[in-house]
Amino acid sequence: MDAKTHTLTLQHWIGGDWVDANSGETFEVINPIDDSLYCHAARGTSDDMQKAIKAARAAFPGFKETLPKERERWLLRVAEIMEVRKDELIDCLIDEIGSPIGKANFEFDKGLTMLRAAAGMCRNMRGETIPSDAPGKFSMSIREPLGVVAIITPFNVPLIKTTRLIANALALGNTVVHLPSEMAPHLTILMADIFNEAGIPAGAYNVVTGMGHEIGDSLTSNPDVDFVSFTGSSVVGQHINEICAKNKTPVTLELGGKSPTIVLADADLEKAMPLAARSIFMFGGQLCIGSSRFYVERPVYDEFVKRFSMIASKVSMGDLRDPNTVVAPIISQRQRDRVRTHIEDAVKKGATVAAGGEWEGNRCQPTILTGVSEEMTLCREETFGPVTSIYPIDSYEEGLEKANDTEYGLSSAIFTQDINKAMHFAKNSGAGMCHINGPTVHDEAHVPFGGNGESGVGREGTDADMEAMTTLKWVTVQL
Repeated sequence: MDAKTHTLTLQHWIGGDWVDANSGETFEVINPIDDSLYCHAARGTSDDMQKAIKAARAAFPGFKETLPKERERWLLRVAEIMEVRKDELIDCLIDEIGSPIGKANFEFDKGLTMLRAAAGMCRNMRGETIPSDAPGKFSMSIREPLGVVAIITPFNVPLIKTTRLIANALALGNTVVHLPSEMAPHLTILMADIFNEAGIPAGAYNVVTGMGHEIGDSLTSNPDVDFVSFTGSSVVGQHINEICAKNKTPVTLELGGKSPTIVLADADLEKAMPLAARSIFMFGGQLCIGSSRFYVERPVYDEFVKRFSMIASKVSMGDLRDPNTVVAPIISQRQRDRVRTHIEDAVKKGATVAAGGEWEGNRCQPTILTGVSEEMTLCREETFGPVTSIYPIDSYEEGLEKANDTEYGLSSAIFTQDINKAMHFAKNSGAGMCHINGPTVHDEAHVPFGGNGESGVGREGTDADMEAMTTLKWVTVQL
């Protein structure tokens, strides 16, 4: 705690110790609801990052030899401590990143699930016996942890990403260096404290806070890093992919999206409408899997626009601690400018605002646009706000073609009672995830979560991370 300002000052967590930045500098973390000062955090340097990587590397030989029952117990203990400290974590999600309490509780519950699912991974690091043509030779594969895992997480779901990615890496016997978003360092530091309280050995988990553009490369390019997991923008993801390719470092990238939803004429609109709203307005649309494109068959197009606009006009923008509040503040001034620009550009070029379009403080009203055309920026670019476009289509085939007409490929959805069209869409959607009669916003601990094209490389989840964060070794014994 800073005695002069009475605000919290965060330190790095390296090698089992709380340490200041090598430079002694800090940066401000801003509460997005009103741009007030939330806390200060250590402004990491390249030297801090190298120290963390060395700590993780030094801890790896011992940590990889820990027993499954030990890692399992530690991870389950993390979940237990999280439950005790729930109010602290919920308050952080509300005040640091502007989560409405409903979204904060949703994220907390998901985080517990991620941890408990990860604990189950400890006993599933399995190889197999392999037939051999050599007489008397016993052939098998064994699965081993990779080593030091670098994890870079975003601001929007920091608890879900921290619990999933950190826990999965540790469950498999890897050690971790974690660079959280500069807009959500406190949540990660709270979790580092909880991991420490749970008994995770010193150096197995390390956190360096700071500006990603200043210290990210010193993490991802380090030869002592054996795997990189990044969640964030497609532009930064491409940069990291190039660094990792040069060093032959395996990488998982979970990037942006322009996720489509198709609504056919036979869809049950009563059930579809609230799910459609959730898929774009939750957390102010600041979700990579948010549905920013709706393709609706003409027989129900007008009714869909009418109902969706009515829902948008009634979505609560009240106090973040009110359970009825849905819309979150946009995280930063830079991102607010992006959302404004996308809406203004579309309107200037002829789009119609069917709902929303205005601002209340740092929150953009849930916004629905019609008449969007190719020359408008938001037609193809990710807005990352509570903004979506509705397009009329004449057939399912047209909807499929337009849904796939994008460089992104993260999530997708279709609402229909025609099982043949639904399954055809599931097989032919270019997205890495497809939901039938459900929203594009969905995640679970054990599923292969991720996208194609500009939306990323690889998948996250217990099974996917088992493959990504370990390696197989072939072993033979001549009997």
